[in-house]
Amino acid sequence: MAEESSDALAELTLDRENLYLEETITDLRVGSLRRLTPITESGATDTGREILYLGQAQVMSQMGALPLNFRIDATTLEEALDGFHPAAEEAVKEMVEQVREMQRQQASQIVVPGAGGGGGFSPTGKIQIP
Repeated sequence: MAEESSDALAELTLDRENLYLEETITDLRVGSLRRLTPITESGATDTGREILYLGQAQVMSQMGALPLNFRIDATTLEEALDGFHPAAEEAVKEMVEQVREMQRQQASQIVVPGAGGGGGFSPTGKIQIP
C-alpha cells in the first residue's frame, strides 16, 4: 500500500516543459474566459507555443446548473470574445448528444432478475419482500 501511495505521489510533479500563466477575464454575468499564456520555467513568456483560450459558463437544466467548459480557437482576446458564443453553443450540443447517448445505452440494457440490483427478485426467481 505504501508503494502505491509512493507511485501516486511521483505523478504529482509539474511538467516544467508545459507551464502556463492563467488569467481570468469575466463579465460577471454570462461566463468567463481563461487565457493560458505559455511560460518557461523562469516565468518568461514562451513564444514557441500558442496562447490558449478556454470558455466557462453554466447552463440551466432540470437538474440545476451544469458547468460548461470549452476550448475557443483564437489567437487574440478579441477573437476569443467573438468566439465565445459559437464555442459555447457547440459545447452545449455536444453535451446534449452525450446525454442522449447515455440514455440510449441505459435504455438498451437488459434487466435480468436477480442480477445485482435488487428489485425484489431473488436468485431463485421468487419475489422477496424486504
